[in-house]
Amino acid sequence: MNTSGDRLKSLLRECHLSASDFAANRRVTPQHVNNWFKRGIPMARLDEIAELLCVNSRWLRTGEGVKHPSAPGLPPNAPKTATATSHAVDAAANDIAVPFYNEVLSPNDSGKTHVVEIPGCRVRLSLACLHAMDVNPDLAICAPMIGNSMSCRIQDGSTVAIDRSLTQIVDGEIYALEHDGMLRIKYAYRLPNSGLRLRSHNPGEYPDEVFSELQVEQQNIRILGWVFWWSTLNTRRPLVPYALSE
Repeated sequence: MNTSGDRLKSLLRECHLSASDFAANRRVTPQHVNNWFKRGIPMARLDEIAELLCVNSRWLRTGEGVKHPSAPGLPPNAPKTATATSHAVDAAANDIAVPFYNEVLSPNDSGKTHVVEIPGCRVRLSLACLHAMDVNPDLAICAPMIGNSMSCRIQDGSTVAIDRSLTQIVDGEIYALEHDGMLRIKYAYRLPNSGLRLRSHNPGEYPDEVFSELQVEQQNIRILGWVFWWSTLNTRRPLVPYALSE
């Protein structure tokens, strides 16, 4: 019996993928995906989607058996291993620990910052999420969202995941940039003559910024990569209006 719909919905939630994003990735309509939630994934696409989301097709179809396939040559409970780029992979949990980057003060007492990897700091990401977004795990890094320029889409203090292989700007996508030592998360747009426009999700406080090719060079603006995932934080902890009596 094909009862894969609920498991597909849970897997997309784990990957922070909406039905519309997943539909675009699979080149189907969102209505197709909603139908799969209700009726199960079509058998003709079950193996393809199971492989994409790093789960066993039998588990996806029926809920029976082992959820995640073992890594080649490793038993199901194999310990953590490391790739050549020190991305620690947990074969049992099927996730990956990627480097974390942040602004740090330059050592020359100039008061300026620069963006570097923070030693010993890692963020765990789902391999299914990376595969769904076609991100090479060896080229994934994480960084913090600093400030409220992207609220309410990405809250201040959220963690974002970045694909370092995608530095060519696609208009309207979100990128991480280093701007004269500052870490910035912005929508980016190409302009004629190699210019650049940066846009915030909070334009009332942060108007568009436009840079010529010369300004991009002079201000040391470089694209770190495409932002493909971010954590979600509520804006505040709710106040309990009353205490329960014992």
